Amino acid sequence: MAKADLPGVLRTAHEELHDEMVAATRLGGQTGAAAQAVVRVLFPHILLEEEFGIPPLSLLPRLARGEISADMASVLRWTELLKAELPRMLDEHKQIVEALKGFLRAATAEQHSGYARLAEKLSVHVQLEEEVLYPASIVVGEYLKLKLGRA
Repeated sequence: MAKADLPGVLRTAHEELHDEMVAATRLGGQTGAAAQAVVRVLFPHILLEEEFGIPPLSLLPRLARGEISADMASVLRWTELLKAELPRMLDEHKQIVEALKGFLRAATAEQHSGYARLAEKLSVHVQLEEEVLYPASIVVGEYLKLKLGRA
């Protein structure tokens, strides 16, 4: 599995967030500087998510249909890596959220309402990852281990 194996909706969401943040860095002023601070912590984190955190989710539709095959075992290395790296990923989320607070303050102060909404949208995305996506990826691995007799 690779970036191409990300669920399409998540790949699109990441691409949109990436493009919007790049545009924000070009604003100049406090908002642009705050956006650059977000990008410094956000973009490396997204690469990790796309490497091992999210690809297991692409199996969910097949698993929901009851499809299990030996080739699915390839995601186990990613789900195990996510379990091992979860504390780091959550710590990075704290750093991202702090940077987003600065971005929100700057965008609000400089009356960039669209970028203030972007900061809020990214904060919700971080919460979605922590409460739904990361746990779901780990559950995919645990389920596959049971179904493939690797528990």
